[in-house]
Amino acid sequence: MAKSYVKFEVSKDVASKTYEAMQMAKQSGKLRKGINEVTKSVERGSATFVVLAEDIEPEEIAMHIPQLCEQKKIPYSYVPSKLELGKSIGMNVQCAAIAVESQGGASQAIKDIISKTTGTSQKAKAPSQEAKPEHKEEHKEEHKEKKEEPKHEEHKEPEHKEEKKEAPKEEAKEEKKEE
Repeated sequence: MAKSYVKFEVSKDVASKTYEAMQMAKQSGKLRKGINEVTKSVERGSATFVVLAEDIEPEEIAMHIPQLCEQKKIPYSYVPSKLELGKSIGMNVQCAAIAVESQGGASQAIKDIISKTTGTSQKAKAPSQEAKPEHKEEHKEEHKEKKEEPKHEEHKEPEHKEEKKEAPKEEAKEEKKEE
C-alpha cells in the first residue's frame, strides 16, 4: 500500500537512476541528508532536487515535504528504500530524504529523472493543486475573522476590570479618611 505522502509512483528504472545520481551528486555536489535538513533546504529555496524514500515510518514526518516542494517549485522524486538511499551516498545507515543543493556532475542525470517523473507527478498533482488553494484561502479568511473578534472582547474586558478594581480602592481610601 502506498504511503500518504507518496504523490506518484516511480518505476524501478527511474529509482535505480536516482540512486546513481545521488552517488554522483555526493562525489561532486552538495547534499543535505535527513528529514530536518531537507525541510530547511527546501524552505530556504537552496534545494534543486529532493529525493524521498517510500518506506519512511512514521509517514507523518515526511508528509510536509512534497507540499513544500510544490510550493517552492522544487522537483522531487521517490525511491523504494531508505536503506538503499543511504548506501547510495556512502552512509552505512538509512536515509529517509536527500536534498541536492549543488548537482555537480549529476546535473544531466537529475534532469533525466525530472523529465521522467514530471509527467507522472503533474497528473497526480493537478487536481490537488486546484482544490487546495481555494480551501486554504477560505480557511485563512475564516481564521482572520475569528482572530479579530476575540481581540475586541479581550481588549474591552481588562478596561472593565480596571474600573472595578479602582472603585474599591477609592472607597477604601475614603473610609480611612473618615476614621
